[in-house]
Amino acid sequence: MPQPQVFFDDHPEIEALEAFIVDVNGVLRGKRIPREGSGKVFKDGLRVPYSIYAVDIWGQDVIPAGLIAETGDNDGVCHAVPGSLHAVPWAERPGAQVLLSMSDTRGRPFFGDCRHVLKRVLDLYAKKGLTPVVAAELEFYLVDNRPDERGSPQPPLFPRTGRRARAPQTLSISEVEEFAPVLSDITAFCKAQGVPADAAISENGPGQYEMNLNHVPDALLAADHATLLKRAVRGAARRHGMDATFMAKLYGDKSGSGMHVHFSVLDKKGNNIFMGKDAKGSPSLRHAIGGLLRSMPDCTAVFAPNLNSYRRFAVGSHAPTTVSWGYDNRSAALRVPASNLAATRIEHRVPGADANPYLALAVMLAGAYDGIVNKVDPGKPFTGNVYASGAKHLPATWEGALEAFEKSKFIAKYLGRDFQKLYLACKRQEKEQLERQVSSLEYEAYLRDI
Repeated sequence: MPQPQVFFDDHPEIEALEAFIVDVNGVLRGKRIPREGSGKVFKDGLRVPYSIYAVDIWGQDVIPAGLIAETGDNDGVCHAVPGSLHAVPWAERPGAQVLLSMSDTRGRPFFGDCRHVLKRVLDLYAKKGLTPVVAAELEFYLVDNRPDERGSPQPPLFPRTGRRARAPQTLSISEVEEFAPVLSDITAFCKAQGVPADAAISENGPGQYEMNLNHVPDALLAADHATLLKRAVRGAARRHGMDATFMAKLYGDKSGSGMHVHFSVLDKKGNNIFMGKDAKGSPSLRHAIGGLLRSMPDCTAVFAPNLNSYRRFAVGSHAPTTVSWGYDNRSAALRVPASNLAATRIEHRVPGADANPYLALAVMLAGAYDGIVNKVDPGKPFTGNVYASGAKHLPATWEGALEAFEKSKFIAKYLGRDFQKLYLACKRQEKEQLERQVSSLEYEAYLRDI
């Protein structure tokens, strides 16, 4: 990261700094600081209440998390993440942003910080001389910034023709051309933010796209990239009079949005431990898959973090529904893509685009580590249509996933019991709030005739 003073000297137009952490929901929370006061963020850190991590999706306090009244709602200290200070090219007024990570007043990592949760897992790899290499692919929808006549989101208008994008156009070049201005801005904004965005493709839903990120030998950095990509996508969409969403299931009858994660593991010499003599890979590949499969039900509440997430898990929907693996099989939860041997890797297809990238990487890398260390057998790979295979199903409901997360010794071991309690409290409150709401569909169905 450039020295802050040098950065601001090079950017005299910048008026303010946005400094933020990433909470358990994946929401960015922090402060907007005038340029004149931004230096203290880098010198002394930014004091923020620990309870910033104990909020639900709406930002409401989660009292059962135990970080408010029990602690006196005292402060932690947030420090800038190296390499994350950049200008914000989509801002209406010239600004900059920086990611923060929280420690306590003695400098110890705060257990509720998702970056530290992931770092805790990566430290286990480091002790074995291993380094995960990670890249994410995120799907999202562009939507009209005006809802339809019923107040629901609707696909955007094609910029050139003014026609509404209603039909799925998988891998359509003409669709990409229609939205080239916004997609080009996404790429440019990512470059300005140091985010290694690669190809953009048209996906299976109207106005749905996928952006691929290049792999990096630093899972923390990969999670930063995924987080900042989301922000750049939303900023570019606004620049062009649209909105963008990473909801797992925007339209009930259309394709959902996932976050597919590709990863391999390097040894001390830089060799890929998943590479074998042929496309089947090494024993370490199989053991990693075994650990991922064994822990997958316990981790589903992270991969699918909210009510909407479970609408994505539908048979034949391009989203996995089973605890399964296979070679180059996109109907399985874990896919070993066809590739040259040196690039042998696992593609994890369970997380939705709504998942917190730090937590999703933490639990999947923990699962792989557990499998490698304990030599877990994954069983035979599935071929053909896994939906019809009879494979064990992932938790089908949010409640079932939260119960598995709550009882999980795996989660307690790798993420820590304190974080397990915090995450569960935040998600339970979100679930209870949603269950108390009466939907417009219920009024339509029951109000007049029951």
